[in-house]
Amino acid sequence: MNIGIIGMGDMGSLCARKWAQKGYSVYGCDLPERYGSLLNIFSGTSVTILQTARAVARKADFLLYSVEAVNIKAVVAATADSVKCGAIVAGQTSVKSPEIEAFEAYLHDDVNIVTCHSLHGPAFSTEGQKLVVVPHKVNKEVYARAMEIYKALDSEIIEIDSYVQHDQIMADTQAVTHMGFESMGTAWKNAGFYPWDHGAYSTGIDNVKILTTLRIFSYKAHVYAGLAILNPYARKLVRQYAKSESELFKMMICEQEEEFRQRIKAASYFVFHGEREFITLDHEVMMDFKMAEEAGDHRPNSHLSLLAMVDAWYQAGVNPYENLICQTPPFRLRLGIAEYLFKNEALLEETIRAALYDKSIRADDLEFHSAVREWASIIEYGDMDGYLAHFNQVKDFFANRLQEGARQSAKLIERLTQ
Repeated sequence: MNIGIIGMGDMGSLCARKWAQKGYSVYGCDLPERYGSLLNIFSGTSVTILQTARAVARKADFLLYSVEAVNIKAVVAATADSVKCGAIVAGQTSVKSPEIEAFEAYLHDDVNIVTCHSLHGPAFSTEGQKLVVVPHKVNKEVYARAMEIYKALDSEIIEIDSYVQHDQIMADTQAVTHMGFESMGTAWKNAGFYPWDHGAYSTGIDNVKILTTLRIFSYKAHVYAGLAILNPYARKLVRQYAKSESELFKMMICEQEEEFRQRIKAASYFVFHGEREFITLDHEVMMDFKMAEEAGDHRPNSHLSLLAMVDAWYQAGVNPYENLICQTPPFRLRLGIAEYLFKNEALLEETIRAALYDKSIRADDLEFHSAVREWASIIEYGDMDGYLAHFNQVKDFFANRLQEGARQSAKLIERLTQ
């Protein structure tokens, strides 16, 4: 079978190389201005670069649209007439609702749809990484052929029944997870300091927070914007996260200890009790990865971002452990450090006391509270331009440390998942 890839960006190119290595004939294209550079990049490989998306569609028995979610409708509309009858069509977007809507609106009725989503970035090989496969319109025979192609990526395949289920899980594991770390980065940027130079951010949990934040800001803004704004299930969870954070913050500044403790206790019981396999992050490993040799004397931290996340899961009735089926590294790390905090009674007590009574951390909490409100409003209004601008401002603030943060976070992920 000929494989066609429309969109030879980082992820499209990664898949193209892997399939070509497995002996498939692969045809790809990207924007016209990239044609010459792609010819050079894939010179000497069995990947054939064509000038137009329509030319790729005419060649492909298996056609992958590896384009941004915001552009999927326009690209599918422009190429639909060139798609082969009976072809298998897929998308590599992280949000399936607009993708499936485009496929159903423009593709021929005899086209098969078996879509996918790689749960990793282009910095990782496809081998051993998680790949979600979603059958939408396909019979058993064709589905088996599609699975042969997906299995050639050597990824760990997760089969999801529907694109709706996919997007619901992604709203938690990606949209809200990223928004939490983006809010941390925004808070530190607005406060005007690097957290690794601050004593309140010197524990293993804080090392994970910092490195994951830097990892997210080392990637492209449009990826995260599409995940948050185009996922129809994301806004509800983002709204709940902002509500949980705001209500907890109000209890903190009013020193409403009894109400605060009751809220934390109820959320903790909902998320961390019962029969489940806990992540159990290694304290020594978390302490090994940090951005500064010396960060000053340790000071208690309110960990408002984690308290709010656990409360949001509780209020929304979401069991995050069930969503580990489609986990991404930032989500697993975030759930892992939340679990580490809530299952360590001494650390949780220190955190609660700091949240309620430690005025030295209050200014940072206020910056985080404001940042959460900013991100929640941008997502609520569907402000794509505002999202990109907000993201890139923080990216510029951390620019000198992003590469190091991404490198260390990759090593951290590898160590913690061994």
